[in-house]
Amino acid sequence: MVFSSNIFLFLFLPLFLGVYYLTPFRYRSLVILIGSYSFYAWWRVDFLLLFVAVTVWNYVIGLGIHRAGIGTSGARKWVAAGVVGDLATLAYFKYANFGVDSLNELLLAAGSQPLELANIILPIGISFYVFQAISYVVDVYRGDTEPTRRFIDFAAFIALFPQLIAGPVLRYKDLADQFTERTHTLEKFGEGSVRFMQGFIKKVFIADSIAPLADNAFALADPTMADAWLGILAYTAQLYFDFSGYSDMAIGLGLMMGFRFPENFNQPYISQSITEFWRRWHISLSTWLRDYLYIPLGGNRDSTFKTYRNLLLTMLLGGLWHGANWTFLLWGAWHGLLLSAERRLGASGNPANFRWLRWATTFLFVMLGWVTFRASTLSDAFGFYGAMFSFDGAGLSGLYLQGIRDLNLAILVLAYGVIALMGLRNRLARRGLIDLTARGGVATAWRSATGPLLVPVFALTVLKLSAESFSPFLYFQF
Repeated sequence: MVFSSNIFLFLFLPLFLGVYYLTPFRYRSLVILIGSYSFYAWWRVDFLLLFVAVTVWNYVIGLGIHRAGIGTSGARKWVAAGVVGDLATLAYFKYANFGVDSLNELLLAAGSQPLELANIILPIGISFYVFQAISYVVDVYRGDTEPTRRFIDFAAFIALFPQLIAGPVLRYKDLADQFTERTHTLEKFGEGSVRFMQGFIKKVFIADSIAPLADNAFALADPTMADAWLGILAYTAQLYFDFSGYSDMAIGLGLMMGFRFPENFNQPYISQSITEFWRRWHISLSTWLRDYLYIPLGGNRDSTFKTYRNLLLTMLLGGLWHGANWTFLLWGAWHGLLLSAERRLGASGNPANFRWLRWATTFLFVMLGWVTFRASTLSDAFGFYGAMFSFDGAGLSGLYLQGIRDLNLAILVLAYGVIALMGLRNRLARRGLIDLTARGGVATAWRSATGPLLVPVFALTVLKLSAESFSPFLYFQF
């Protein structure tokens, strides 16, 4: 089940919210757990058992760490067992096929017989809920959070359906108090509804409408230079509106249930460095990688060489987290090298002034990285790069034009218009020229201009979804 489906909008969500609000507060974690397990089991019931096993494992590990005592050798053994168990689970389901396939290529090249391994199905959301489980046991070990005594609360946290499939990557310490006490008001519910509708429009109306521009470009065997550049421009916008749309919907659903989740995007395409980009893109993952990988590796505390090494390793593993493919490793290496170069050059991750050249360079580097992120194989990626810089002088190919419509191009222009407008709004707010939180002024004018359009555009988007019937999220594959 996905948010962008009629069965979720008109059956699951109203039924869940009805039961949730009719249930006394002390039993609402149980309602969340049952609803979230039903949401997950809609895909495959058998993988729900794996989900439950990971939950029980980490709950027991957390209690074991607490009993052993913070900082003791016993606690270190407990946390090591927990992290190894989580990573082993993730490695088997996500990377076994990739590992065997890569090894078989070497064996075949050496004239040996390949190994045989039954194809392993990747459980949806495993990357997200395993990372959340790891952060929990590590935080308990560090003393950053108390292990929960209520298994239902912990299980509900791991299974929380708004963010279960594609994040944000939540940490128990950030939500622990909200499981104990949270407010449910009409104002918060309304805020959540608006946020959900905004995310739904971003995903279904914008991202899905420009998807053919990207998909057709990457499917071409011999794209022209114009095909390639239009395709990567489309994918750059599609991925942002698709993933940030999901995050908006998750945050909105959380608000409807009384939870406040951390923000996951902050206008990343206005960044003027890759360092700033990673402070604005998939914020929950970048902070997770910083706190649980980069800093434990040593961060920037040691020599310059080790700092660069830690950056590169962190981004390599971040790339591998996204998928079991050499393309993701190359994408991670690209960002790791850029981050290292920026640190060497002293590039700011929080620039005070806007510089067009810095922005254009950063945006180009991000787009170049998205090529390997989107391509199926390394050869496809390098072929696409070759087309981008072929300087063949040709326009869009006839084959490419056959698969796209004027509406796709119009929505792409709209997407970049929205990015530019929201980016300008963000920059003006940072410089103190407008206050988006104050009543009156620009904030009220903005809401007055966009508010009346939200419901009718949402309704039209629902009709679009009904006509197309299927709208998967890009990040489901990760």
